[in-house]
Amino acid sequence: MMEHNQAKELLPAYLDHELGITDANAVEHHLGTCPECQQAYEEQRSVRALLKRDAAYFKAPAHLAQRINMSMPAERARPNRFNGWNVNWLSAGAVIATLLALVWSGSLYLALPSAQDRLLEELVSSHVRSLQVDHLSDVASSDQHTVKPWFHGKLDFAPPVVDLTPQGFPLVGGRLDYLNDRTVAVLVYRHDQHPINLYIWPRADSNSAPQMQSSHGYHLINWAAGGMNYWAVSDLATDELEIFVNTLRLQV
Repeated sequence: MMEHNQAKELLPAYLDHELGITDANAVEHHLGTCPECQQAYEEQRSVRALLKRDAAYFKAPAHLAQRINMSMPAERARPNRFNGWNVNWLSAGAVIATLLALVWSGSLYLALPSAQDRLLEELVSSHVRSLQVDHLSDVASSDQHTVKPWFHGKLDFAPPVVDLTPQGFPLVGGRLDYLNDRTVAVLVYRHDQHPINLYIWPRADSNSAPQMQSSHGYHLINWAAGGMNYWAVSDLATDELEIFVNTLRLQV
């Protein structure tokens, strides 16, 4: 088990996906048992999100090409012995430095994780924490008529709640979570002792077909229907998770 101080020191690298799978799993396990590190993780994640949101991005001006052309070495009246061209090394150095700066800035921008990558990270981290701290449900019930009213007044939307016990995916409860900069509903199902976290929040655009993705050894399926965004996360085999999603889509 990873020590507290070591886990705390590795939090920045964990946030930036710079740890190997062994250290990443150890940090995740420690996060599930240490409220202090959980708080530090959330603070660092919030600061990171704010910095990226408020960072200044500059688009290269249209006249940049003209400036580069103007700074290129020009031919003098008296050619030198190198094929008649005079090389203005100072100007050439300035051009190279400018181009290198542009390439460096572009590489930094491309290295930033996309919004989809950040959401995947949040979903998997939430799923893992719910397992490690044994906090799958705020309301533990297989009765959809108990779980659905529990969300009333806690959210600005009404998540659809169905029990899939006859199909082999019993509802075991629900809870609230915070993802994608908003409070979301989480319905918890099981299949052969494998928990399935189903994250739900409103979506303004059109419906979308299910898409399978994987991250950190977990499988995720995302789709949209009826004005809601759905993410199912589990360690189930992909075919079993697809059966769950297809069964659920027939009910909501």
